[in-house]
Parts: sequence; C-alpha cells; structure tokens
Amino acid sequence: MRSLIFRAKTQPENQDSILDEAEPSIAVKAARAAMAARAPSAPSAPNSAAIPKRDPSPSRAAYRINRLMLTPFFRMFLRVGAPLVVSFAVGFWYFGDEERRMAVMSGIADIRRSIETRPEFMVQLVAINGASPEVDKVLRQTFPLSLPVSSFDLDLNLMQAEMAELDVIESVSLRIRPGGVLEVNLTERQPVVVWRSRAGVVLLDQRGIYIRAVDRRDLRSDLPLLAGEGAQDHVAEALALIKIAAPLGLRLRGIVRVGQRRWDIELTRNQRLMLPERDPVSALQQVIALDQAQDLLARNLVAIDMRNPLRPTLRMADAAIVEMRRIKAIELGEPLR
Repeated sequence: MRSLIFRAKTQPENQDSILDEAEPSIAVKAARAAMAARAPSAPSAPNSAAIPKRDPSPSRAAYRINRLMLTPFFRMFLRVGAPLVVSFAVGFWYFGDEERRMAVMSGIADIRRSIETRPEFMVQLVAINGASPEVDKVLRQTFPLSLPVSSFDLDLNLMQAEMAELDVIESVSLRIRPGGVLEVNLTERQPVVVWRSRAGVVLLDQRGIYIRAVDRRDLRSDLPLLAGEGAQDHVAEALALIKIAAPLGLRLRGIVRVGQRRWDIELTRNQRLMLPERDPVSALQQVIALDQAQDLLARNLVAIDMRNPLRPTLRMADAAIVEMRRIKAIELGEPLR
C-alpha cells in the first residue's frame, strides 16, 4: 500500500495525475476495508437509552454493614466473642455425650493422681515439737494418719483448727518440710493453779482457761489451790494474793472465792483471813505487816476480818476466850467460874 502511494506522488501534476492520485486513496480504503473484514466483528454498541446508567453509591445493606464494621464493640465481638461462642458450642456438643464426658474426667483424674503421688509430694513422717509425752500421745491418737500420704490430701488449715480446740494447746502451727515431714509446732498451756469446784479438781492456766482434770489434789501439790465458784475468772488476782502471801510459806493452804465477790485466805491451824471485795491486795499487805511486827498469826485466832480495812476485827478461838476471861477475873479478884 505504501508503494502505491509513493508511485502516486511521483506522477506529473496534470489532469491525469490528479485522477491517478485519487486511485491510491481508493485502494487504501479498499485495503482498510479488507483488514476490517478480517478482524473479529465487535459487538454493536448498546442503545444508551435502553440501559440505565449505574449508580456509584453503595446499597443500603452495604452501607449498614460498613457502618457496623466501624463499631469497636462489633470488631471486638468478631475477634474475641465469636471464637468463644463457637468454642463453647463445640464443647457443649462434645461433652453432651456422657461417655466422652466420663472419659475426659477419668483422664484428668488419672493425670492429677499421678502428679499428687509423686515421691516429692508424699508425707512419710510426723514430727511434733513442744509437746509433752502425754500431749504427743493424745495428738497421735486424735489425728491418726496412714503414712505415707500425699500432701494434697492433707488439709493443714483444718487440722490446725482442730488441734487448737484442744484445751491443753495454747497455739499450734503446721507445715510440710522438704523430705516429706509434717512438722507440728505447738505451745502447751502451763498450769499455774489447781481449782477445786463442784465439778472436780482441774488445772487452770494464768488466764483461767481449763487445761485438764486431775484425780486428786496431791497430784499437783506444787501448785496453789483455788476454791469456790467464779475463782476461774479471777486467777490473775489470786496469783497476786499468793505472791503477797509468800512470807507465810507452808502455812498457806489455799484461797477461797466467797460469794463470787471476794477472797478468803485459808491457813493452817484453821485460821482464815477475810479480805475485802475492793483492793484485797492492800488488806493482805496490812495483815502480813502486822504478823511480821507482832506475830499476829502465831496467836490463837480463828479469823482476821479485813472486810472493813478501817476497822480490822480479830476472832479468837473458844479456848483463847476462856483463857482471856480467866486472866481478867484474876486481875479483878473475881471468883473463877
């Protein structure tokens, strides 16, 4: 086609040449038509009036979904809540079958038991520190353990609470030492007085707390004796009186609580010191001072009444009264009766 155009341009410029120049253009058009015929036919353009123009704005559903995805709570639900719901549903479906559920529980129990029974978790020995042989024996009989036992099977808090309820124990603590040793550290209540009441003879500590009963008073003759109802509530005051009466030595037999109000000091030779309800320590100190100055308690007296500290009263024995009357009669020159 280019050769034809070239030849057409080289012809002389005359009428014939003008006609010749028209021929190549016709040839070009024919060639272009042939090439267009060989090319695949393109579909005819649709009628723009028949097809509506596409709206670029999103649909209502797409808009709502897009707005929902912008919500933080919804995104959190898709990231966390939805997996949890699916997991819960799957687990509920799986464990809904009783056989599968029992199989899983049995497997977990076997794994747990295999861990609990390992040698490092087994208790092989019980050591009790701070207990007398009697208390040690009572504890081992009251809280028997089938050794060896897993430490996971021992409730130390419960055992400690139950041991603390024993009257003889003041404080107790439990721990498991390395090597499989259950260590019990306790402090016993120390008896300071023997209390004789209607219920019998018992031992009390310095706060008046019951420790244990004894069969006879002479089993604990090393401890002072208290008697009377309500004496257990005033042990501290009784100990103060016993300390003041220390100069009396072995003459002190015991202290009696009278009417749950005051104290009487019982001495040998059936003598009694009757103390006031208020400030009995000062009244006893006066009696001790009089005895040291004038040997008051060495005389034939039955009682020294200090219930009124401003006017102490001496109660003489019958024999002393008779002797005193005889002496007075001799002094007055009266005949003896």
